[in-house]
Amino acid sequence: MEAIILTKEQYTEIVTRLENITQQLNSKVGPKKETFLDNQEFLLLLKISKRTAQTWRDEGKISFSQVGNKIYYKLSDVEKLMQENYNKAFKR
Repeated sequence: MEAIILTKEQYTEIVTRLENITQQLNSKVGPKKETFLDNQEFLLLLKISKRTAQTWRDEGKISFSQVGNKIYYKLSDVEKLMQENYNKAFKR
């Protein structure tokens, strides 16, 4: 292994550059933006009928937003629905 000797100024410059890079990376990683699916995307994603989607909304199984006649679902709510209804495999 080879040893490298740095002056105090060189070391300080490297540390400063690393801090700047870290700040830039952290500023680009912002909060995750919520993704909304319209009703058609929801139907295609889960391979269900319009009637099934309507039943799930009526029963309160899935949260939704309605703007005029258009219905939207948060992708996180769809994932939550799938997780809540997940059944683990069992051994025989």
